[in-house]
Amino acid sequence: MGKRNFGAGGSGFGGIDPHEMMKQAQKMQGDMQRTQEELNKKIVKGTAGGEMVVAFVNGAREIVKLQINPEMVDPDDVDVLEDTIMLAINQAMEKANKMINTEMNKHTGGMNLPGIL
Repeated sequence: MGKRNFGAGGSGFGGIDPHEMMKQAQKMQGDMQRTQEELNKKIVKGTAGGEMVVAFVNGAREIVKLQINPEMVDPDDVDVLEDTIMLAINQAMEKANKMINTEMNKHTGGMNLPGIL
């Protein structure tokens, strides 16, 4: 059998140094971890009912604050309050997800990496 040509340096990766590839992957992982830590400190807000309910969510997707205008509290109509709270929280979560995806895509170049986002 003849000798196979694996590219420059005989690396087997078309001339790409596997050690350099590993270094780049580790750098990307470190950059993404730092970005996630920064995102965890950022807060977005979602509103519903003309800002009668405001939900604040951080980059870790945690609700950090919820404001309810007292005018929304009607003991005879709790369903409306519950729905309005859910809308505000869902809007804040959607904004947090967009913020996270935007920042992480800067590191991944838009690649969908499992377990990252």
